[in-house]
Amino acid sequence: MQIVFLNTFEKREEDGNIASAQLSICERQGVWSVLWLAAGSKQDAADAWFEGTSWEELIAAFRHGVARMMGKGYTPVIEGMLDDRKAGDGSIIPMLQCYGELFADQALFQLLRQWRRNKASEEKRSAYLIATNRILWMISAFVPHTAEELLQIPGWGTAKHKAYAEEVLAITSSSARSTSFPLHWVERELDSAAFTEWLFRQKELKYKSEMERYSVKKRLLSALQQGCTLAQLEEELELPRRELLNRIEQLEAEGYNADSLVDRELAGIPEEERQLVRDALELVGDKYLKPVLQQVYGKAEREGTDEPSVDRLYERLRLIRLQFRRNKASQAG
Repeated sequence: MQIVFLNTFEKREEDGNIASAQLSICERQGVWSVLWLAAGSKQDAADAWFEGTSWEELIAAFRHGVARMMGKGYTPVIEGMLDDRKAGDGSIIPMLQCYGELFADQALFQLLRQWRRNKASEEKRSAYLIATNRILWMISAFVPHTAEELLQIPGWGTAKHKAYAEEVLAITSSSARSTSFPLHWVERELDSAAFTEWLFRQKELKYKSEMERYSVKKRLLSALQQGCTLAQLEEELELPRRELLNRIEQLEAEGYNADSLVDRELAGIPEEERQLVRDALELVGDKYLKPVLQQVYGKAEREGTDEPSVDRLYERLRLIRLQFRRNKASQAG
């Protein structure tokens, strides 16, 4: 086994002793591994964070593990283990976000969540587009009572303010608070150790998400090679159909070929209908599908009929758009 990277991490224990460990990236016959080995342990007792052939997955696993261990108090002898600067350098915004998560009023947070759920249902939008959990945590921790105070919540921009400020303030104005606006005091009051731990937790979550994305990508490519249908992929990967199509479109953008899947899924669609869609894509452009839907299928109410649902029509359009874009790219080349 060839060691291509090695670093030592140290942590001061409560009793004053120093705990140390070595982190290494190794390679053997094209297989990479990331190993964490506590000082004094035998090599076969190393904790393997990753083992495989993908360098992208290795880097994600490496960064996830480093963030996790630094969050536990370990410090690398050689710094710069993560790909970006310490989150929050020069900005109070991460401090406000951290304080919001640590000190949110849970009863008020639940009231805000219920409001968001109702609003998302009313507007037929995803709840996070109304307001993220992070925004609701901060609102419930700082409890703004006026429009000016609400605008001091990071992420609560003018569009949200215009659409929802009155409703949110109707919820928060009746809640008591022990803090004040403006929020500059947070920088002074927030425990530095808790903030550092929170920062590394955000990095850990970020890299964990990357690892999961690479894992799904690998499984998706394997399933495509095996000739799976969309329905089979949906069941195998446990992804909503819309998200599954997002992943397939991303693979196409990266240069992978999903033509066989697209051909299978469109096999029952008449060529005349496909041509109408291609003509509409050429006419109105392929960035947005709503104009294409209206151009080809009209605005007629489809519920309660034997016609495909609007969701299925959008799915059909996305698949035809994949073919359309590939053909245009090949013609341009």
